[in-house]
Amino acid sequence: MFRAPLRSMATSARKSLTIGLIPADGIGKEVIPAARTAIEAVGSDLPPTRFVDLIAGFETFTRTGVALPEETVESLQNECDCALFGSVSSPSKKVVGYSSPIVALRKKLDLYANIRPVLSVSPNPGESSAVDMIVVRENTECLYIKQEQQTIGEHGKEARATRLITERASSRIGRMAYELAKARPRKHLTIIHKSNVLSVTDGLFRESVRALHEKYPEVTVAEQLVDSAVYRLFREPQIYDVMVAPNLYGDILSDAAAALVGSLGVVPSVNAGDNFVMGEPVHGSAPDIFGQNIANPIASIRSAALMLRHLGYMKGADRIDLAVDSVVRDGQLLTPDLGGKAKTSEVVEAIVKKI
Repeated sequence: MFRAPLRSMATSARKSLTIGLIPADGIGKEVIPAARTAIEAVGSDLPPTRFVDLIAGFETFTRTGVALPEETVESLQNECDCALFGSVSSPSKKVVGYSSPIVALRKKLDLYANIRPVLSVSPNPGESSAVDMIVVRENTECLYIKQEQQTIGEHGKEARATRLITERASSRIGRMAYELAKARPRKHLTIIHKSNVLSVTDGLFRESVRALHEKYPEVTVAEQLVDSAVYRLFREPQIYDVMVAPNLYGDILSDAAAALVGSLGVVPSVNAGDNFVMGEPVHGSAPDIFGQNIANPIASIRSAALMLRHLGYMKGADRIDLAVDSVVRDGQLLTPDLGGKAKTSEVVEAIVKKI
């Protein structure tokens, strides 16, 4: 098992750490406090740490008419060093005036990279994992620019969406992916695309990432069409080390990969830019289990560790990750999504004791 350091931000001059907490909707209100508890347990391996409670989400929208208050954005930009985001309940049907606050935050804070490690925990410490990969997802473009329109054509309603791929965004997500691959033992990068069909948009993504290879000669580069990548992900996940993909493909691949390690409830992520990082568990708001004390807090706690790792606090991040590994290996305290009967609070307590 290998946890590569992310491209760290300088921490030597930081005398304190301010973390914004945005639980947002549903079980985010249960798992973000769990992540805070884990960070607090690290203690002296972090500088004096302060938490700022912030709001966003669909519930905020229903109360105020705004999903992402400007006060939240200003606090993140001017007061916080980093942040943790819980989960958002985005309705499947269009709601006038509403758009996802997490998508907006990624754009406003220029968090252009979504980094999702997918790692299975072996029952035996020190034994290699069957699944050990990182999905690096471009976070600002593709279909997620949300430029859609519906018109009436000859055969009734017609809906169209604009897909944006730029050389700038593709190159900088490629650079992030190469840096991560370079730091890992296998030093292998797979570019995910569908340029056999989308030769212009995916072609530009592929070419932009490919062009960086000469700067990273130690990294082996492969390519995979997105449909065959999904197939091979389930048949032979061990072939993947670092995968880099446009926004939509990365979203689908990283969620699919979570099935290989048991649950979305154990997979962390960070949204990272050059000046800010925000941890985010990859599960949804799960309104069907909210308030029952059975949500899996592991993805949120691991996201906190990943955030700390990105900031350069390796020792604190390692303590959290090793504590989670120990609890998962023990198998006595697992939430229902992993086949167990443990409560959220019991899992958090066990992890904190291990930290």
